[in-house]
Amino acid sequence: MGENIRAREFAVTKRTAFTLVDGTPNPSPPPTSLGAAGVKLWQSLLADFVIDDAGGREMLTRICEAADSLAEYDAEIARDGTTIKTRNGLKDHPLLKHRLATQSFIVRSLHRLGLDIEPTRNTVGRPPSNQRKS
Repeated sequence: MGENIRAREFAVTKRTAFTLVDGTPNPSPPPTSLGAAGVKLWQSLLADFVIDDAGGREMLTRICEAADSLAEYDAEIARDGTTIKTRNGLKDHPLLKHRLATQSFIVRSLHRLGLDIEPTRNTVGRPPSNQRKS
């Protein structure tokens, strides 16, 4: 009788298939329409997060395009200065409003995708401190 119980226990045991996952970043290439700032943001986000759904990828594309626009605005503002001369005197650069709106769009969209939280790390314990106590 004891042998039959062991035989049943052995027959019930199933093998579970595991998939080995390496720590390499998501290899998805950025869209060709992105500039340098957009590509950098794309690679940075996909190194820390996995975005596999079509809607998330489309939102990420729009966020990265906005990052490209922001880089262009920054370059023009740096070239022209934050104020411009008009016939009525000095005024704020017109792109400052667009810059602020673009920054707001990027931050809101990253929050909607859930990318504003710190990703989990493979290491155990507290992160290393950049400041040393003397």
